[in-house]
Amino acid sequence: MSGRFVRASKYRHVFGKPTRKEFCYDNLRISHNAWDTNLIKANPEYLAVNWESSGGGAFAVIPLNERGKLPDQIPLFRGHTAAVLDTDWNPFNDRLIASASDDGKVFIWQVPENFTLYTDAEEPADVSPVSKLSGHTRKVGHVLFNPAAENILASTSGDLTVKVWDVETGQAPIALKHPDIVQSLSWSANGTMLVTTSRDKKLRVWDVRQQSAVHEYQGHEGAKNSRAVWLGEHNRIATTGFSRMSDRQVALWEPGRQDPIGGFTSLDSISGVCMPFWDDGSNCLYLAGKGDGNIRYFEYENDKLEFLAEYKSGDPQRGIAFVPRRGVNVHENEIMRAYKTVNDQYIEPVSFTVPRRAETFQSDIYPPATGLKPAVSAKEWFDGKDGIPAKIDMESIYEGTAPREVPADYKPPTAFSSPAQAPVPKRESTPPSAARAPPPSVSDQKASMSAIANKFQDNEDAEPSEGESSPFEEVPRPAPRAAAPVPVRTSLPPATPVQKLASPVRTTTAAPAPAPATSFPAATSFPAAAAASSAVGSVEASLAQITQLLEQQSRVIGAQSDKIQAQSQIISHLATEVETLKKRVGPGPQDQSERIRQLELELEAAKS
Repeated sequence: MSGRFVRASKYRHVFGKPTRKEFCYDNLRISHNAWDTNLIKANPEYLAVNWESSGGGAFAVIPLNERGKLPDQIPLFRGHTAAVLDTDWNPFNDRLIASASDDGKVFIWQVPENFTLYTDAEEPADVSPVSKLSGHTRKVGHVLFNPAAENILASTSGDLTVKVWDVETGQAPIALKHPDIVQSLSWSANGTMLVTTSRDKKLRVWDVRQQSAVHEYQGHEGAKNSRAVWLGEHNRIATTGFSRMSDRQVALWEPGRQDPIGGFTSLDSISGVCMPFWDDGSNCLYLAGKGDGNIRYFEYENDKLEFLAEYKSGDPQRGIAFVPRRGVNVHENEIMRAYKTVNDQYIEPVSFTVPRRAETFQSDIYPPATGLKPAVSAKEWFDGKDGIPAKIDMESIYEGTAPREVPADYKPPTAFSSPAQAPVPKRESTPPSAARAPPPSVSDQKASMSAIANKFQDNEDAEPSEGESSPFEEVPRPAPRAAAPVPVRTSLPPATPVQKLASPVRTTTAAPAPAPATSFPAATSFPAAAAASSAVGSVEASLAQITQLLEQQSRVIGAQSDKIQAQSQIISHLATEVETLKKRVGPGPQDQSERIRQLELELEAAKS
């Protein structure tokens, strides 16, 4: 397709790679609750799954290294009196997790050390919560930890509030009141702002500590659920939802602007909710459809969501989770890994990889990732302090050493990722290979043409040798080449133009070897301008003679063609007459047969 070009991107060829069944997490009983949630949450160590259980709600925690078919009886995290609707891992403690339930409670859990699903006990002991947060009057649908402050947790409830908890004290000093049920929420990177979508189709941006909505927009107009996610350290928000015609949409928002940047973009007409996930390291947005097996991913650049590719699978997912950036496999050039539920029976890892063959650390696709050190404590956050958490250098993870912290605004060096600078010293140190000779002067060209003309003058009877090289190989410019065969052309006899037509080809390909350049006297007695004009004049005269000769030969060839055509007609007429005589005479006397034989011989002679 002419006129199109490909946008340059390091992640343009990212592809999703599924996992074989024997390396998945099988024999699970995933919750069948209809509440719109992701069902599973992941961190670099564990996987939390909402469990289908009787006698109250529960969820399971699966170590990521225990793959395959799990035991029929595993230790569960029990304590809720109703179904568990949502869970979330603490971003700064991989063993701390919060859960929300239909019983209106929020529990905090601690994963035991050396936790495993394989025990010798007939009935594995369940895990109990370490803290209970009570304050909501109806079911709690979502919980989400603050990404910058330590032990700050937000929860949404059917009582139309969003409470912000201090996990250390168990209190909720902040409550954000909504006019309708909250469907999703997401923190900004510094943990000061919160974006929510609700059933009234409004998108709200909250200044949490001021307990006020600083921005409120009309969101997606469809009746189904919509979701929102903050694009990390960018001051942008991505939302997914539905149009009035039930088409799935995605939109990009800037806080303070009433309408989305570039409007609402339609994706498809599938009925499942789109679950958005943001990767701050690669600036990629992943959209996973609930009820289908597709995962689209876009790259955010220049206030646009540029479509990269789509992972397609025939196994639909009801829930999905993405690991934090610090948990990917840097040795396999993996930039993101997802865990999707399949048939509510097992969980399949999906690895998104950049296809590269390099065996060293790829710093251009692995910028520093958020580490395990919060920017502020809970008390400092409530007092008004904020910041971006310190990051860790991904190269330290590649080398297998302790994570090395770098400042939050650290940018990795780009000299290693620039392949064009390395060969520069080699290119300067190596001597040049075959260098072209400087172009000949006008006097040299005139001398060369004169020498070639003298070689062919009055020598038309001598045929050139097949094994000798051409004299034109010494002249780099093609203009003087046409002047060499002029004397030969003018002396050709007109009686045999066809036989002599191939002579220029033989002259060009195999001609007598040229004499050394020093044997020709240079025309130094004429000024440069006169020599140039005489050379141009001789070339034009040679071209005119060649053109005249070609026209003459064309006329001769045309006449011979007409003559051959006439002879062919005569031969055809004779052949017809012979056949007619044969039919008329039939088997007759000897003299008639001899006459026919004579006519056949004449016909053969005419053909030859």
